[in-house]
Amino acid sequence: MPAAFPFVERVRFEGPESRNPFSFRHYDPDAVVDGKPMRDHLRFAACYWHTMRNGLGDPFGMPTALMPWDDGTDALSNCLHRADAFFEFLEKCSIDRFCFHDRDIAPEMGTLRESNAMLDRVAEHFAQRMQASGKKLLWGTACLFAHPRYMAGAGTSPDVRVFAHACAQVKHAMEVTHRLGGDGYVFWGGREGYSSLLNRDMPRDLGHMARLLQMAVDWKSELGFRGALFIEPKPREPSVHQYDFDSATVLGFLREHGLIGKVTLNIETNHATLAAHDMEHELRVAAAAGALGSIDANMGTPNCGWDTDQYPTDYALATRVMEVVLATGGFTNGGLNFDAKRRRESWRPEDLFHGHIAGMDAFAFGLKAAAALRADGRISAALRARYSSWDGDLGRRIEQGGASFNELERAVIDEQVGPPASGAQERLEDTWNAVVWDGRARR
Repeated sequence: MPAAFPFVERVRFEGPESRNPFSFRHYDPDAVVDGKPMRDHLRFAACYWHTMRNGLGDPFGMPTALMPWDDGTDALSNCLHRADAFFEFLEKCSIDRFCFHDRDIAPEMGTLRESNAMLDRVAEHFAQRMQASGKKLLWGTACLFAHPRYMAGAGTSPDVRVFAHACAQVKHAMEVTHRLGGDGYVFWGGREGYSSLLNRDMPRDLGHMARLLQMAVDWKSELGFRGALFIEPKPREPSVHQYDFDSATVLGFLREHGLIGKVTLNIETNHATLAAHDMEHELRVAAAAGALGSIDANMGTPNCGWDTDQYPTDYALATRVMEVVLATGGFTNGGLNFDAKRRRESWRPEDLFHGHIAGMDAFAFGLKAAAALRADGRISAALRARYSSWDGDLGRRIEQGGASFNELERAVIDEQVGPPASGAQERLEDTWNAVVWDGRARR
């Protein structure tokens, strides 16, 4: 079979001075940072849907992407040819992992039985390509949003048979993910929300979504699947409001339904943007609950109001993300999945490489910068100092639940309690800039 990407042999690390557009300036997979090779810290994954299936159409124009690996049919031969092109891409772009929706790699057929059979056949081919190449599956998921049956949701559908179909589709997608040795399985509720509360029963919707997740937890155990289960918060678009709005909302939902500790979070940068949060905020909320599982590494346009899924080229943003990842001890089952697509004007196959290279370099820089910030220690020392009063006897008693209003009143009633120490935000921002941008992070 002729190469799908004949214009590149393999993207390799050439260093910060390189001007080769098909090289890495910061991502050196085997370079050790903070005790581990970069590839093990970052656990990069390419997404099948944007990389191989996105034609770059939009509501105002037809697709523009040149995709010579795809003849536009649902034939099995085309599915297999597309898979071959994807594994060529992974190899040439030095990406170790990938993610997929069931309907990305195999089409919807007339019945679920027929769809499952097609998915199994394509998954068998994936398994062969994985064994030959050493590539791994970061996570799989089911497409519960594209087909018209899911127009009013899947796990939250008002129609019980649509709900049953969604559960059956998840069941088989989990089986395929398990068969391919996936590190995790993601629940992404593209339409689990509402456009109007005139025709939605919110408490019932939430209860149904919880039941789907509870059944998935049970099925994971029955399958013997050792990977993680992730839920991906998303605030809106296309729904006016989605029930999995942000990290805090999802964590509250998991706690309410006894799922905390059984399901963790896969957090997407562009979804944080749509929720009017910083990505760092979303990550820290999840990390504080011990529920930060994996990351969809992209970025969006803050004033757009739409999920633009751009490649993550912001080095400062990547550094903020990696600060949290390192602080939590790093990924276990999760990683950095490039849920990102080319701009509609970037229609050449070459642009797929440029987008991934830019994102991989940004996060490699961010990893080095985050490690440098940890080694420098000034910001963490300032944070500890600001909270040092809580490390005394009174602070410990309050935090451990041993103090009362009466005790605290006695402690301060005869004092003139002054303001706390300065937060020194500007000094800390300058320190952050100095460590990140003065050259240490770029070496």
